[in-house]
Amino acid sequence: MERVKTIFLLTLLTLLFIWIGGIFGGKTGMLIALVMAGVMNFVSYFYSDKLVLKQYHAIEVTEEEAPKLYQIVRNLSRKAKLPMPKVYIIPEDVPNAFATGRNPEHAAVAVTEGLLNLLSEEEVEAVLAHELSHVKHYDILVGTVAATIAGAIAMIANMMQFGAMFGMGGSDEERPNPIVMLILAVILPIAASVIQMAVSRNREFMADEGAAMITAHPEWLQSALIKLENYNARGFLPEATPESAHMFIINPFTGKNISFKSLFSTHPSTQERIERLEELKKKI
Repeated sequence: MERVKTIFLLTLLTLLFIWIGGIFGGKTGMLIALVMAGVMNFVSYFYSDKLVLKQYHAIEVTEEEAPKLYQIVRNLSRKAKLPMPKVYIIPEDVPNAFATGRNPEHAAVAVTEGLLNLLSEEEVEAVLAHELSHVKHYDILVGTVAATIAGAIAMIANMMQFGAMFGMGGSDEERPNPIVMLILAVILPIAASVIQMAVSRNREFMADEGAAMITAHPEWLQSALIKLENYNARGFLPEATPESAHMFIINPFTGKNISFKSLFSTHPSTQERIERLEELKKKI
């Protein structure tokens, strides 16, 4: 059911993107948007992992360089029945973590130095189990595609504002009223954000549940989330962007006032996540 829901939401995002192209440029705009959607999905599928790891200056480590971290990831991978992913450390004091890769065979997990210093070994294990759960359910690919298309919709919406003011767009028959274009320029990015949020927030709950099942200790993840939330409320990753925020176990903008955008966070509240983990204790 979750896979069907995800395919539906991603299809809706793609169709929304193509429709916007039609509004802005008529039939030619629709064709251009269709080609752009194909290119974006291709790049997201094959290169998004490399780009995001480079963005956060992640450094791949070997078992000799980080034996304890490597052992945790290996043990969890065996429990989850996943191939061993590549392991990265981000030279950053703010504690956080993410997974990336288009499928389990091309996966990587990355943690900041701050996370390793702040959390206990059990809490680190819970965080990494959460990330491997994302890998197992192909959440990273889905979230990346959703974020890419949502970002493109926002970009085109900005172009629509100029189009409305300067009479740009398709032919006279195809071009909508400038007032309509301005309204759509405001509404469409919000719609795209809501769809992206629906994709990401539910998958955070699923990954939390997956981590609890892998470790058999929901309280480890509860404790880790509390520490991460408290620390990130005081600071945030300097390289963090809204497009990649959905990848992290805790919202990297927790400590930054982003006003209106906070209404469309890709992460559910930490309190709600902790409450759901509390319920899981009864099932494990």
